[in-house]
Amino acid sequence: MRTGHAMDGMLEATRWHGKKFDGPDAVHPLVHRGLGGGLYCVNPALLAIRATTAMPFRDAILRAVFPLAGPLLATRRHRARLRSILFRGRLHAAMLYDAKPINDVFARIDDDRVMGWMDFKGMEQPYFFRLIRE
Repeated sequence: MRTGHAMDGMLEATRWHGKKFDGPDAVHPLVHRGLGGGLYCVNPALLAIRATTAMPFRDAILRAVFPLAGPLLATRRHRARLRSILFRGRLHAAMLYDAKPINDVFARIDDDRVMGWMDFKGMEQPYFFRLIRE
């Protein structure tokens, strides 16, 4: 889904698969698909998200480098947690990253889909995304 945001295409270029929710204090915020098709979780503390967003030829570089470097950033530890948050006058679920000033806020679309928006401190506009339950 294209939104005109500076991060458009960035997650797809890294083979981002989604998020994994194991419990309120046990969330993997960045799950990626490896070259062999398997899934692995990335430690967001090891990513330079802001710098990467503005990088020239970002998506092409990420498509080439991330499948090889991503597994080196893998973690088995959960790197985020879920909480309730009042956002724009409504109560929502929010995923709070442990090591980054990022909150992902979720609004239910239906039983299997949620709309998310990444609220990154200092980011002019939130980044919108959709999650689909597997």
